[in-house]
Amino acid sequence: MKDYSAPAIPVPSLPLALIPIVLTIALLGVQIFYYDDFTPHIPLAIGFGITAVVGWLQGYRWKDIENGAFRVLHVAMPSIATLIIVGMLVGTWIASGTVPMLIYLGLELINPSWFLAAAMLMCSMVSLAIGSSWTTVGTVGLALIGIGDAFGVPIYWTAGAVVSGAFFGDKISPLSDTTNLSPAVTETNIFDHIRYMMPTTIPAMLIALAIYALAGGAEAGAGDALVRIDAIKQGLAASFDMGLWQLLPLVVVIGLAFFKVAPIPALFTGVMLGGGVAILSQGASLHDALTYAHSGYVIETGTATLDSLLNRGGVTSMTWVVTLMMFALAYGGALERTRCLEAIVDAIMKRLKSFRGLQTSAIMTSIATNVVSGDVYLSIALPGRMYKPAYDRMGYSRLNLSRAIEEGGTLVSPLVPWNAGGAFVMGALGLTVAGGDFSQLLYIPLAFACWLSPMIGILYAQLGWFSRRAEPETTTDFSAEPAMEERE
Repeated sequence: MKDYSAPAIPVPSLPLALIPIVLTIALLGVQIFYYDDFTPHIPLAIGFGITAVVGWLQGYRWKDIENGAFRVLHVAMPSIATLIIVGMLVGTWIASGTVPMLIYLGLELINPSWFLAAAMLMCSMVSLAIGSSWTTVGTVGLALIGIGDAFGVPIYWTAGAVVSGAFFGDKISPLSDTTNLSPAVTETNIFDHIRYMMPTTIPAMLIALAIYALAGGAEAGAGDALVRIDAIKQGLAASFDMGLWQLLPLVVVIGLAFFKVAPIPALFTGVMLGGGVAILSQGASLHDALTYAHSGYVIETGTATLDSLLNRGGVTSMTWVVTLMMFALAYGGALERTRCLEAIVDAIMKRLKSFRGLQTSAIMTSIATNVVSGDVYLSIALPGRMYKPAYDRMGYSRLNLSRAIEEGGTLVSPLVPWNAGGAFVMGALGLTVAGGDFSQLLYIPLAFACWLSPMIGILYAQLGWFSRRAEPETTTDFSAEPAMEERE
C-alpha cells in the first residue's frame, strides 16, 4: 500500500483546505434542517467529490484520493463488521429470550424512581469491566431501552443515560482500545493517563448521576405506568420461555470480553449461542434462527408497546448505519490524504501562545475531527500527532494532551450521528429520525457525561487547574518504540 507518512505534495493553503469542509457542512445543514430529512449520506458523498476536486487542484491523482478513502475504510472495517454482527446479535438474543429476560428482570428489580441513575451506573460498571462501550450499548443498553419504555421514560432519556455510562467505562477502562490509543499516540503511560482523566471524569459523572436521579422519578407510582408494566411482563411471560438458560449468551459474551477476546469473535459467539438457545428453549427452527439473524425478530403479542420493543435486529437493520459510516469514513480519508485537516491544525498551532489556548485547541480539534471525518480513531490520532511537539515546546506534560484527545475523541464520538460511535448508538438502540421528527436525537444533549467532561477540561485549561508541567524524569526516549503507523 502507498506510504502516506511523507507525501511529496505540500500542505494546501488554509482557504483551499476549508472549501470541502465548509461546503459539506452547508449541504448537511440544508438537507437536515431545511428539508427536515436526516439522511446525511449524499451530502457526505458530494463532500467526498468536492475533496477530490480540491486534491486534483493540488496535484493528487484519483488513485491517491481513492487510496486515502480505502485506507480509512480498511482501518474501520472491524467497526463495520462489529455493527453487522450486533444486528445479528439483537435478532437472535430477542428470539432466544435473552433480551426479554433482561427486560423482565429489570421490571422486577429496578424502581422507576431511580431508573435513569441505575441505567447509567449499570452501563458504567459493565463497560469498565469489559472495556467496550459498543458491546455494552448493544446488549445491556438494548434491554434498558425496553425497561425504560415500560416505565414510561422517553427513549431519548434512557439512551442518554446508557451512552453516558457506557462511554464513561470505555474512557477509563485499561481494556478499551481508545484508552490504549490515546497514550500510545502521545507516548505516555496508560495508567498515568487513566489517573489524569479523573479530575474531569469524576465531576462529569457525579453531575450526570445527580441529573438522572432527579429526572428518573417523573412517573414513579403512576397508575398508567403500573398497568403498562404489568401488560409487558405478562406479554413476555406468555411469549417466551424465560429462565437462567436465557442469560447464557450474555454471560459468555461478557466473560469473553473480560478475558480480552476480540470483539468480533466474542460477539459472533453470542450470535451462535443466541440462535442455539432460541432453537432449544423457544422452539425456533434452524431456518427461523437464520432469518432472525438476517432480517430481525418478528412477533405479534397483542401489545403494541411490546411489539415495538421486540420487532427489531438483524443484518438488514444495520444497512442505513453501515452505509452512513462508509460515506463518512471515505470523506474523512480523502480529507486526511489531501492534508486538508493537517492544514487547519497547522494554522491553529501557529496562533497558539499559551497553554490555555493549546489545551482548548487540542480538545476542540478532536471534537471537530469527530464531526468532520466521522472517525473516532482519526479524532484521537491526528491531534495527538500534531499537537505533541507544542506541549514539549511549552514545557507541559503530554498527559494533558492524552486527556484532551480522549475527551474530544472517545466521549464526543457517540454524540455525532454520522460518526462511527453515533451511528452505532442509533442503530443498536433503535433510535430513528423520520418524517421530520428529530426528537430521538435529544439523546445527544441528554448524554450529560459525554459533553460535560470536555467542557470541564476546557474550564480547567482556562483556570490553570490540573495542568501538569513536564518533569525531567518523565521525558523518556521513545525512539525504541514502534511508530504509530507500525502499531496500526
